Formats: sequence, C-alpha cells, structure tokens
Amino acid sequence: MSAAHTAIGTSHLVEAESSKRDSAARSLPPQTLLEWLRMMVLIREFEVRTMQAYQDRKIGGFCHVYIGQEAVAVGCTAAVEHEDPIVTAYRDHGHALARGMDPKYCMAEMFGRIGGCAKGKGGSMHMFDRDNNLFGGHGIVGAQTPLGAGLAFGTKYIDEVINGGRSQRVTLCFLGDGALNQGALHEAMNLAGLLNLPVIFVVENNGYSMGTSIHRGTTMADEITSKAIGYGMMSAQIDGMDVMNVYDGMKEVVDEARATSRPAFVDIRTYRFKGHSMSDPRKYRTREEEEVYEDDGPIAKAREYLYDQKLLDEDGFKAMSKEVRGQVRESIKWADASPPPDVAEELYKDVYVERWGPYNGTSEPEMLGEPGGNGEG
Repeated sequence: MSAAHTAIGTSHLVEAESSKRDSAARSLPPQTLLEWLRMMVLIREFEVRTMQAYQDRKIGGFCHVYIGQEAVAVGCTAAVEHEDPIVTAYRDHGHALARGMDPKYCMAEMFGRIGGCAKGKGGSMHMFDRDNNLFGGHGIVGAQTPLGAGLAFGTKYIDEVINGGRSQRVTLCFLGDGALNQGALHEAMNLAGLLNLPVIFVVENNGYSMGTSIHRGTTMADEITSKAIGYGMMSAQIDGMDVMNVYDGMKEVVDEARATSRPAFVDIRTYRFKGHSMSDPRKYRTREEEEVYEDDGPIAKAREYLYDQKLLDEDGFKAMSKEVRGQVRESIKWADASPPPDVAEELYKDVYVERWGPYNGTSEPEMLGEPGGNGEG
C-alpha cells in the first residue's frame, strides 16, 4: 500500500493503490533498477558478513544490522539529490553504503580501525561521510531528529539568505518507530512546522522498536501519520518492502517538500529479519511470522520484477551476487589490515577543529585523502 500525500495545511492521509498510479520507478532506465538491486544485495551481504565478524569478536559494542530493510535506504536515497543531507539512527550501515561509502571504510569503522570513516572512533552506530552528505548515524534514540531539522534550517538559510535565492534542498531524517515517543522528535517537528523547514522525517517502521510491538507502546499505531496533523505536515504511508514503491512514494514527497520548502512525515512499513541488535534473542515474535516476510523480501521482489521484464536472468543474478561477495570479502581483508588507532596520537584529536590547549585539532580520515575514496570500491 502506498499513499498520496496531502497538500500543505491539510494533514490527513489520502490513500491510493500504487498500481493505480503511474510508476516513476518503472519508467527509469533498466540500468538504474539493476543498480538498485545490486546495492540491496551489497547491503545484505555486507550485513551477513558483519554478523559473522561480530561473532568472531572483530566488532565490539552494539551492532544493529539492516537485513530486510534494504529497500528503504536504497529507494529513499535514489529519490533525493546528492546535495540533499541525510541523517539517521544507529542502524546505519545500509544508509552509508546506499549513499556511496566504500564498504571497506564502513567495515574498518566497525572493526575500530584507523582506516574507518571516523578513524575507528565511532564504530557501528556512527557512520559519517561528509563528502556524500551523510551526517552520521546516532546512538541515542531520536537524537538525530533535531539535527535533521537543523540541517534543513542550514540549507534553507544558505540558499535563501546567504545566496539570495530559493530553498532548493531537502533533508532526509531517518528514525525507527521506537523514536516516535521521544520528546526530541516532537520538538523538532514543531520547529520544522513553524519555520517551514524542508525536512522529511522518515520512520522506518519495522513494528517492534527494540523488542516491543508498536501497538503496545505507541498511540495510533496503525496510523502513525496522525502524528503529523498537529504540526501541519504533509504525510504519506509507503510499502517499504518494495524498492520501486519506496522510490515512487518518496519521490512525490521529496518533490513537494523541495517545491514548497515545507516538512513532511513518512511512515515506511518495513520488517527487520534479524533482532534489534546482535544480542537480541527475538522472543517477542514467532519464527513463522519472520518466514512470511523473508519469503517475499525486498531483494526477492526486485529480482522477480527484473526477471519478469527480461532485464535479468538467473545466471546474471548469480554473477551479480558473486561479484558482491568478492567486494565484501575484500572490504573485510582491508579492514583487518588497517591498524587500530594510536591511542596516544588520536586521543586528543578531533575534539575541536582547531588546536586548543592539549587538543591537537582535527585530521581527515583516510577515506577523504584517497582519490575516489567514496566510490563503490
């Protein structure tokens, strides 16, 4: 189910079957759809290897994999421009890869190595890629939502005040359904509505927060777009298990937010195949429920569509998967070979931009010093 969003000033949700609308995704060049599938396969393989590395104790701390939700990051990222900022929560590896981070820098960051995107200081929950306008994963529930509003304020101020033009950029601010009840989100949404900020709050609604069904902890759980009414925001509900539906729904919202420089709120219905984190035993749902979603996941849907359109065959998909496995294996080897940060050297770096007292200013990670370092690798 996808939904057409409302005009500014009205905040109810007007639903429409995606099959009854023209599909923007299906009119894109075949190569684009193939690239989306490859990126979802890359995210899936990367996360499978991440789980293995965590079990091998190469990754410490908390670790939240994105398996099952790949269509959200890929479809949303495709619906915006590269200049549009993105900020997200701690389930952030998929967003980093979809935005263009080379897997080796992402993996090295989780390994706590100097070659990581934050020089090993952030770990799994804090992917950051300034060149690709990814302004971090954030480990505190809902903490990224005021930052999302601030990023939108910043782009609007630059475009309208400093450059004397019109607001041209939108910000995607991703959050999970568990952040819906955080005060920071509602403060951010209130400011966004008051100040006409072009920020889109994208709820990756997997239904369980950390481990409690959304119906047990959130009011209006079946219609969370009602949260937008009090803030005068346009809203939409999108099927997050189909990358083309995600693109179609988000493209409409993004285009309107860009044209009007107004905020939006999107409920993307998705499902994580694994637990909330690597330590989650998943006792709050049944294996039978998980299998229903796994049998018809985002990669399978995209692959079957491409098969039906004669744009890909089984041999082609196998070749794609083999290439991706090789790429991810290389990222692990590269991360393994990258040394840990020198504590004496790095402890006082990156606290302040400039040198101050015992603090040595900041230095760029290896990712930014390598030509083409943010490519697919």
